[in-house]
Amino acid sequence: MNDVRPARHDLLAVLEDNGHRVTSPRRSVISLLEDKSDGFSAEEISSELPGVGRATVYRTIKLLLEAGVICKLVLPDGGSKYSLARVEHHHHTLCIRCGTVGEFRDATIERLVRAIGEDISGEIVGHRMEFDIVCEQCLAASAT
Repeated sequence: MNDVRPARHDLLAVLEDNGHRVTSPRRSVISLLEDKSDGFSAEEISSELPGVGRATVYRTIKLLLEAGVICKLVLPDGGSKYSLARVEHHHHTLCIRCGTVGEFRDATIERLVRAIGEDISGEIVGHRMEFDIVCEQCLAASAT
């Protein structure tokens, strides 16, 4: 699997460009999200920002998700985790022990999707691929 090079989105500009007000609470949410290197849940963000309303956290995440600058992953238990979209099109790994979210791009997968598109009646307009893994840190912790 290929490594993904981080790309930085200006999350505040994304909200403004989409016609949304950038309030002080939204600035707090965005500031925290920009520092996240791993996946996060809306509840985690809400608990880290006790001065920001829970609804504001959820709405801000929803707006950023709709703008395509964060990604949503559905966990095996039905919960959700989010991650910053570091490249335009990518796939995810999710550690089933600690919840760490990773991103990768792979040309073989994209060729497979194109081949499948040729064999179906209709047009593929998107796809998602997630691999459930045990990350290196969790493997190392269980080996000790």
